[in-house]
Amino acid sequence: MREAAFVKQNKEKWIAFINAINLGATSNPDQLANGYIQLTNDLAYAQTYYAESKTLLYLNGLASQAHQKIYKNKKESKNRILSFWVTEFPLFFKQYHTTLGIAFLIFFIASAIGSFSALNDATFVRLILGDAYVNETLNNIANGDPAAIYKGGSEIGSFLGITINNIRVAFLAFAFGVITSIGTGYILFSNGVMLGAFITFFYTKGVFFEANKQIWLHGTIEISVIIIAGCAGLIMGNSILFPKTYSRRASFMKGAKDGLKVVVSTIPFFIIAGFIEGFITRYTGMPNWLAFLIIGASLFLIIFYYIAYPIILNNQHERQLHTITGKP
Repeated sequence: MREAAFVKQNKEKWIAFINAINLGATSNPDQLANGYIQLTNDLAYAQTYYAESKTLLYLNGLASQAHQKIYKNKKESKNRILSFWVTEFPLFFKQYHTTLGIAFLIFFIASAIGSFSALNDATFVRLILGDAYVNETLNNIANGDPAAIYKGGSEIGSFLGITINNIRVAFLAFAFGVITSIGTGYILFSNGVMLGAFITFFYTKGVFFEANKQIWLHGTIEISVIIIAGCAGLIMGNSILFPKTYSRRASFMKGAKDGLKVVVSTIPFFIIAGFIEGFITRYTGMPNWLAFLIIGASLFLIIFYYIAYPIILNNQHERQLHTITGKP
């Protein structure tokens, strides 16, 4: 559609909506929400087809004005925290699935490099993990319990320490996005190399299955969420490198805010991973079926919440929008 035709088709709707906002005509929340959805949908269309046009600048300003008026002094719902994880975040995160894929690819390639290096250089694992850790693990393997290192310390102490450390790593991956995506890429890469070397070390000692059965009890969520935190850092880093139609400063502010949302979403999952590592992983004699059930459930939870659920929710949103606008 030509820009002039797009403006002619929608301008009356834009004017009516902003007039309603300015006059305080907010008695019908559903109409207000629908009007704002249509406006942001038109803004996304303009960003795609009319980049650097006056129409895009106008809609950017209109959306910003509407957002300020709608949310200024808005009382927060008692269920605000729940709605963030159940609705707001999944709807928001769908747009960053490609960025998540890039974060996963960086981590996967780094893990492959770490694994290859550990296979071809016996000293590489010591370089990455340290002599003390390797020596203790070798002793555990000799004693027939390769994952015995997870039995150390009290359950509650381990849970708290592990959870705090994992959250620290997540915020570090995000914070390094301040020095563009290269900073976060480095954190993802270094952690990926470490994981690849760590897993391969057990393979070279002939205890690959026994060790991985325990490691991935907590590692499925822990590693997945570190990658998601890396996605948050890439969002912020990319906002500096690729500001699009925004000024670099405005783009960075938006990227930092969006990235922080992603990091905050990971906190409950890190708590779950910490709980599993502190209270469950230490039981190295558990039946194989139970271990794989926990691993499978953890993988399903991550894939569903961060990939499938956002797609499902956005598809529902699109159908509602088409019903409102009457467009096929």
